[in-house]
Amino acid sequence: MTERPLALITGASRGIGAAIARALAPTHRLLLGGRDADALAKVAAGLDGATAWPVDLTDAGALAAATKDLTSLDVLVHSAGVARVGPLTEAPAELWRSMYELNVVAVAELTRLLLPALRAARGQVVLINSGAGRNANPGWGPYAASKFALRAYADVLRAEEETNGLRVTSVYPGRTDTDMQRTVRADEGGEYEPERYLAPDSVAAAVASAVLATPDAHLTDVIVRSRPVR
Repeated sequence: MTERPLALITGASRGIGAAIARALAPTHRLLLGGRDADALAKVAAGLDGATAWPVDLTDAGALAAATKDLTSLDVLVHSAGVARVGPLTEAPAELWRSMYELNVVAVAELTRLLLPALRAARGQVVLINSGAGRNANPGWGPYAASKFALRAYADVLRAEEETNGLRVTSVYPGRTDTDMQRTVRADEGGEYEPERYLAPDSVAAAVASAVLATPDAHLTDVIVRSRPVR
């Protein structure tokens, strides 16, 4: 029997990351990345072929240690991220640094460490971006800037690694019913209205479509927006 391909998903303890794990579980073995080992273990326990992969993505040394034995990887999904919103006048340097550290630098470093494994499998990198990575609105300065940077990173990675057989997909969800969205709405001082947002499973379905696309197809940019369900 052929072994199922291997996927590593960051931010897999909850929200979109956990939903992606559920969507890929029927077709892939899974490494579930994140900081909360207990939460990851709970998600892994409900999925066949899933293993918790606890690591601090912003710790370069920990990343190097965690990836050193991965010699082949079919799919790398970057779902971990952080979002805070507010006026630029209330965004100190530390907020900018923390946003970039997880949303951009950790993505670049983890991908760099795993490129040999991804090349060996002619694999795929999926980056969960945001509508804010395409349009920057008032109040969203540091977060939008980090997501624009993530978009640029994905475009360059795709161009540089195409000859190595890698597929690189950016996914741009609209507002999604997650804990992160609750934080954002609290920052905005607005009501939390989950019925108006995407379900995490809907974003995960879009990711699965890109991952399971036929070998001749390369879904480079996937935009997912919510719509009223009647």
